[in-house]
Amino acid sequence: MSKKVLLLGGAGFIGLNIARYLKEQTDYQITIADNFSRGKKDEYLRELLEGQKVSLIEGDFTQPSAYDTLEKDYDQVYMLASVVGVNNTLEIPHEIIRINTALIFNTLEWLKASSVKKVLFTSTSECYAGTIDAFGYKVPTPEEIPLTIQDIGHPRFTYAVTKMLGESGFLNYSRKCGFECTIVRYHNVFGPRMGFKHVIPHLAQRFLAGESPFLVYGHDQTRSFCYITDAVEGTFLAMEAPGSNGEIYHIGTMDEITIEELITEAGRFFGYTGPYENAPTYPGSVQRRCPDISKARKQLGFTPKIRWQEGLKLTLEWYKEFFNSGKESFETSFEKPKVNV
Repeated sequence: MSKKVLLLGGAGFIGLNIARYLKEQTDYQITIADNFSRGKKDEYLRELLEGQKVSLIEGDFTQPSAYDTLEKDYDQVYMLASVVGVNNTLEIPHEIIRINTALIFNTLEWLKASSVKKVLFTSTSECYAGTIDAFGYKVPTPEEIPLTIQDIGHPRFTYAVTKMLGESGFLNYSRKCGFECTIVRYHNVFGPRMGFKHVIPHLAQRFLAGESPFLVYGHDQTRSFCYITDAVEGTFLAMEAPGSNGEIYHIGTMDEITIEELITEAGRFFGYTGPYENAPTYPGSVQRRCPDISKARKQLGFTPKIRWQEGLKLTLEWYKEFFNSGKESFETSFEKPKVNV
């Protein structure tokens, strides 16, 4: 008998890739619930809808009434719905708070009245954005790290605050309401169709525009980048693992690189031979970030397969083709930092 799976926010970057992965399996009946802000004409979505295994429900899930369109007996619910993006946090922090909090609360109240068996809530490394810089915790960083926001009033951290709320909310509702729950914290997931308000699409746009000297924002900051197929597999394993109830898993890779390394690798892809120039970065951007994924390796069997250089090439190829095609993006592009730090 096939499992009934609901993906809330399933038309987004990670959600749609999870849906594609599940469709390739034999025992899943998939429902994507979304407001489809990227549009129902998205070619990835059209491809996904071929066949009988995927259905769509459109609605504004910041409104409780939208949940009346959902069934109440899903075997699995992937809760991915949220507003994300550095530019969004700086430009519309009040909307980040409103939308993400409403999505979390409405989903929890719907779950309380349903018979859903298991929920996976997608969180972020941003939840401990201030911990390493403020207290010197180790890198790579395990799941038990304290969650810290250095400046609670800074708009940059509104997304992180809502994800911290979500982690607490889903874990505590699950204990009281009788469904299982697992949390995954993503670390810089990237790939084709990830959007346009992120670093890698921005690099492609700038190289194609002929920027020179090429400005390197936050050149000595470090990150670990996880290609989308690895993130999807890790998410799937976290949902399916029988011992994952109540657990939190870091999903990413342990290949820590500098932003300068990322940018010069992208420059090689585009054949850039001009000079680079170091520049300030976004306010609130942490100096180092790299997850310890030992727990996911041991308990889930999660092993990332795509090295960042390979994933970067695949991603840049997609964006190069997209920008050169003259297609209209579904959101405005990434913007340069406006505040020096």
